[in-house]
Amino acid sequence: MLKQPRWIGFLLVIVGATFWGIGGTVSQRLFQIDNISVEWLVSVRLLISGIIMILLAYFTKNNKLVFQIWRNKKAVIQLFVFGLLGMLTVQYTYMASIQLGNAAVATMLQYLAPVFIIIYLALSKASTLTRRDFIAVSITVIGTFLLLTNGSFQHMSVPSPAVVWGILSGISLAFYTLYAGKLLNKWGSLNVIGWAMIIGGIGMSIIHPPWKFNTTGWTMYTVLFLIFVIGFGTMLAFWFYLESLKYLKPQETSLLGTIEPLAAIITSVAWLKIPFGGYQKIGSALILFMVLYLSVFKEKEEQALSKAKTITDKNV
Repeated sequence: MLKQPRWIGFLLVIVGATFWGIGGTVSQRLFQIDNISVEWLVSVRLLISGIIMILLAYFTKNNKLVFQIWRNKKAVIQLFVFGLLGMLTVQYTYMASIQLGNAAVATMLQYLAPVFIIIYLALSKASTLTRRDFIAVSITVIGTFLLLTNGSFQHMSVPSPAVVWGILSGISLAFYTLYAGKLLNKWGSLNVIGWAMIIGGIGMSIIHPPWKFNTTGWTMYTVLFLIFVIGFGTMLAFWFYLESLKYLKPQETSLLGTIEPLAAIITSVAWLKIPFGGYQKIGSALILFMVLYLSVFKEKEEQALSKAKTITDKNV
């Protein structure tokens, strides 16, 4: 049963999603103005955020699980797969899309993940393609076209490499979502995500050591923006989102999580003066509508299944 008061859950998920969205815009500023490399930022933010989350898990949750997971061979393998192919891949592809394009479009492309999940489940025959799924995919295709072209067949709103990385970010998030379920349920979300961040950070550190960086041209603002991206846009965003599940249903957190791309769009346009045309706004609205549409239908299906199960139990 969900704990009260619920307004705490609403506040946590709204603030966490907003931090995520703003964090993407601040990262764009660091890449394009302060010339910070994607590889360095990804390795540093994952390592620092992961260590802090493990400390939080140890002092606020069941501290036995924090290290017990490393005694389970199957869990360790899954943790490495999740950390490298899930956490690291999601972070890197998203940041690369931001660097080559902008945070607004990169965030919207990452929100294509539900469509990739639908396609995967249909191709793997884990589920059949329903009318609802077909509508969602159709809405997404139209929305993505408008987002990337602003209604013109001749020009893209961002460079092609940014689009490729953004789509890969959506695919990575789909894998991240599908793969993590059992791990999170058994070992705790804060614990699993913390270790996955550390593993992902170490993996990126092999390619780009975090201690190798050039501070030439850095200002006080550069340092403050780095602190925001690592502390607020990563660690606190994840933690607040996970904590909100104590007070809200997963469907409610998913719906409120759509504030993230809105925050990215608003801050990109207002702060970095990124052009965002009318057709792009319509395309973004269609993609967000798709996410909300799928979330609402999923909740109704689960409510119906729960009701049917209750009736069946009573008749047994």
